[in-house]
Order: sequence, then C-alpha cells, then structure tokens
Amino acid sequence: MPSLISDLATTLRDKAKAEGFDGIGITSANLPAITGANLQAFVSEGRHGSMEWLAETAPRRASPDALWPGARSAIVLAMNYGQGLDAFARLEKKSEGVISTYALNRDYHDVIKGKLKRLASWFALESRTDVKVFVDTAALMEKPLAQLSGLGWQGKHTNLVSKELGSWFFLGVILTEAELPHDSSEQDHCGSCRACLDVCPTQAFTATRQIDARRCISYLTIEHKGAIPAEFRKAMGNRIYGCDDCLAICPWNKFAKDAQEMKFAAREDLIAPPLADFLLLDDGAFRRKFSGSPVKRIGRNRFIRNCVIAAGNSGDQNLLPQITRLKEDADEVVREAASWALQELSA
Repeated sequence: MPSLISDLATTLRDKAKAEGFDGIGITSANLPAITGANLQAFVSEGRHGSMEWLAETAPRRASPDALWPGARSAIVLAMNYGQGLDAFARLEKKSEGVISTYALNRDYHDVIKGKLKRLASWFALESRTDVKVFVDTAALMEKPLAQLSGLGWQGKHTNLVSKELGSWFFLGVILTEAELPHDSSEQDHCGSCRACLDVCPTQAFTATRQIDARRCISYLTIEHKGAIPAEFRKAMGNRIYGCDDCLAICPWNKFAKDAQEMKFAAREDLIAPPLADFLLLDDGAFRRKFSGSPVKRIGRNRFIRNCVIAAGNSGDQNLLPQITRLKEDADEVVREAASWALQELSA
C-alpha cells in the first residue's frame, strides 16, 4: 500500500502540471496551534476591520481538520499570474486607474476551481477517498499550509513568497482523507530585507508579519464598504482596486515568470484605464465592463468611490465635469467622495 500511495502522489504531481499548475506541495491537514493563536490575536485586536466572517470562522480556520475532521492530507497548488508589468510605473500615471495585477482578467476563483475539481475528481477515484477543494472562499488558511508543503514561505508582508515564482501566484487546496507522503516545509529566506514593510503607502504593517487590515489599501478598496477614512485617501493615489506595492518590491520577483494561463493575461483595456471612462459607469455598464472579473464582486458603488478618490488625487482638471455629476449620485458614499475630490482639485 505505501508504494501505491507514493506512486499515486507522483502521478498527482504530473497531472497537476498538465492542468497548468506551477507548483504542488503536500502536507498534513493539521496546522500547529500557534497558527490559530495568531489568527485569534489578529481578530481580538480588531485588525480584521469589518471582515466579520474572519472572526466568525476563526475556530474552523485554526486547522483544516477543524474544518473537516476527516481530512488527513492537504494538497496545495500554486498558479502563476505574473504579467511582467512595472507596478510602480503604473502609479505615476495619475489620470489612469491602477487595478491590482491579479484582477486584470478572469476571476481566479472560477478558473482555478475548475482545474482543482478535475484534479480532485481523478484523485478521489484513484485513491477511493473523499476530497474537498478550496480556492480562497472557505475557512481555510492556505498560506500556512503552503509553507508547510514547501511551496514558499510567508514573507514579512504576510504573503507567500517562492524562490521559483516570486510573489505573483494564486493558491488552491485539495483536502483528502488519504494519508500521503509529506513534502518538507520551506524556510524563511527574507533575511534582513524589509522592503515590503517600508514601501507600504499607509504603513499597514504594525510589525514583521503583522498587518492591520484597516490601514491596507487592498482592504480599503475591496472589503471596506463605507467611506474610506480621510487619512488614507491621499496615500491611495490612483489605486482603484487593490494594491501591489508590497508584492512588487520583493527582490525574489527576479525569478518570477509571466502567467501561462491565458485567462489571466491582462486585458488591454484594464492595464492603463482612463479614470474619465470609469467615472461614467452606471450599474449596468459596470457589470458589463467587469463581467467575469473579480472587480465585479465589489459592486459599482464601491468601485466608483475608489475611482472618485483617485480622480481627486490626479490633479487632472479635465475630470471636474464627471466628478461634479457624481455629487448627485444615488449612493451617499459616492456623493461624499465626489465632494472631497472636488475640494482636492480646487485646492
């Protein structure tokens, strides 16, 4: 039986590569107690902001076998989404919006889940065990699992870093009842570098490997539903969906490669989109523009809020008519952001 399981794991790696995954690691479906303790501290200190789902699911997130008691092994898979774009050069074009690299085309949840399901179905049939697949939507802590599986290590910015893939990759997980041979965990290779901590526009990192989501531009532009606190608006610059700064600055990205999955190839109309165009979007036009995109998840009003703040930071007087029109928008948060932007442009 051990040799059969070992052979199955080898075939699994080959099939994962054939599905387009750039890395695979296998580890136990059990995380050390410190993982859950760190998460509980994060929530207890309120650093999760309005993401109440994190607080509600913290006990189950502590370890995969708490989420699914039958789980014995975790198969962790990585898929590159790098685009070779200069993230900091994009920030210099103030009249153009910057959408995080991962969101420049299809929603990764849909793309990766389809591949995971095919891989998991094959594995369930061959191993005669139950499986479950996860892509960032369940109470599962993928990054600690990925480090234990050898795919990379959690850098000082809390994101996963790989010597082969840099920072630009998605994670997916298959939990299984099968007892598979485990890979060796990855060691920390950050050394004395703190570039990711220092580059953060809002100083969201309270300490090494500790982040306060309430200060993070990715959280503010994606998860946060109300008005964005005034203290962070200037720091947002022209970022209208997410922020790549702490990823982009990482020296390990010298080994990163462009995505091979064509569904992640950046759409030309989203690489350097004029803010003027986005400011005109009503709900229907927004939905059509971002059909199949992760941007669609935040809805038109939150997206326009972000675009209006970016317009206020642009210094572009040509945007005044669009912003003025949004002072009469049906959404209160958009109206408030428009008033702020007009003040900024007239200062």
